[in-house]
Amino acid sequence: MAKTAAWQRKEGKNPTGGLNAKGRASYKGGTLKPPVSAKQAAKSPKAAARRKSFCARMGGMPGPMKKPNGEPTRKALALRKWDC
Repeated sequence: MAKTAAWQRKEGKNPTGGLNAKGRASYKGGTLKPPVSAKQAAKSPKAAARRKSFCARMGGMPGPMKKPNGEPTRKALALRKWDC
């Protein structure tokens, strides 16, 4: 029985949002870069453009920002990690 990639399991996800290094490394579709915060984006126009693009795409995704128990969803955590 084949195991799924780490990015699809809990061990590849960062509890504060997004993927951890192990999760990014296990993704076979390409090389994933870590999130860009607003502070990092201020230093580099290329990083700022990447952050702006992510926020525009992910911010428009359908779905709730909170689970029924009041905890933030993975979507909300990712947006928070990117300072969107």
